[in-house]
Amino acid sequence: MRAVADSITITDNRSGDRVEVPIVNGGVDATAWRELLGDVWFHDPGLTTTASTTSEITELDGDRGILRYRGYPIEQLAEQSTLPEVAYLLIHGELPTQAQHDAWVHEITHHTFIHENFRKRIFDAFNYNAHPMGLLTSGVAGLSTFYPEAKNIADPEARLAQIIRLIAKMPTMAAAAYRFFKGLPFVFPDNADDYSTRFLKMMFDISNTYEPHEVLVKAVRILSILHADHEQNCSTTAVRVVGSAHADPYTSVAAACGALYGPRHGGANEAVLKMLAEIGSMDRVGDYVAAVKRGEGRLMGFGHRVYKNYDPRARIIKDAAHAVFEVTGKNPLLDIALKLEETALADDYFVSRRLYPNVDFYSGLIYQSIGFPTDMFTVLFAIGRTPGWLAHWNEMLAQDQRITRPRQLYAGPAGRDYVPLDQR
Repeated sequence: MRAVADSITITDNRSGDRVEVPIVNGGVDATAWRELLGDVWFHDPGLTTTASTTSEITELDGDRGILRYRGYPIEQLAEQSTLPEVAYLLIHGELPTQAQHDAWVHEITHHTFIHENFRKRIFDAFNYNAHPMGLLTSGVAGLSTFYPEAKNIADPEARLAQIIRLIAKMPTMAAAAYRFFKGLPFVFPDNADDYSTRFLKMMFDISNTYEPHEVLVKAVRILSILHADHEQNCSTTAVRVVGSAHADPYTSVAAACGALYGPRHGGANEAVLKMLAEIGSMDRVGDYVAAVKRGEGRLMGFGHRVYKNYDPRARIIKDAAHAVFEVTGKNPLLDIALKLEETALADDYFVSRRLYPNVDFYSGLIYQSIGFPTDMFTVLFAIGRTPGWLAHWNEMLAQDQRITRPRQLYAGPAGRDYVPLDQR
């Protein structure tokens, strides 16, 4: 058998049978492997080398440090776009015309309110100090009971209506969770404001006197765009897995919120702040780095599961951080962060391992300086990521993806007979 370029040939040594599998878009079709190998399954914990789907939404090249939404560089979108416009791009595949943009923003703006009965009954069921992310996750799931038409997932127009509702209501739900957590009265959304300004007012307004500085609005806008999608991460995969069972978008996004609630996914920027506070001062940075090299700690906010180069989002956030600190005053942890980055990037131990700052290294400092408590960090993440989750949910349904059902390698006891309780 003559091998073809851009293909892989696999031989089953048990039988001598061979199969040639073409390489397409950097991947190989598992069907041919399965036909040859039969009941032999690939063991891939964490699915780190498995492509579970094809997608046209986000291109992530970790080796080159490239992140693009639908082909558009993240740097250009972060500087020039807004989250509603990026959401349109992620959902529809193209940037909107002016008319499309205006209609889209109008739809989002006029679906920002949540039913008063829903807000009171859902949140009042929780303890006064319930974590905002727990409130948000439960609230998003609860929305499916208010919109039973969301079950009609076969209708593209019905899907789009729910997508708009979720993008519109997530900031309202998030702010409501924060206000409940802090024991503050709920602030209704002001539809005269843009998306990011409206959210900040719902968060921090007291007696209609709060007007967020334009630099803070821009920082929140940039951070939400940078978080809007990131390929098949844990929470996005959760959306596709749950959505493959034909669950409605509220239930699917609630599953994603649950995944994001886990500290290994959504808690990285909080871990960075804890690390910087533990270091305490610039003159202790060297000792901390040395301890990390000895295996006595971790350098939080450095390195990434996918990026093997400088995370492009980290550069954007670093610039945004300096702009925010000009308004809020410098975060006392900033100097430690800058010194830590300088020290690590000058050390071959970290450079040779491709441990560069990622998006979480500076984002927590920005959030903290604006006034967000650390308990809100994953909630903020969820607001930005909602358009990406919904884009993947929508794409998955358009692809008519089969229900997700991975295999396992059984390693338990062999067959054995039941022994009655009085004989054990």
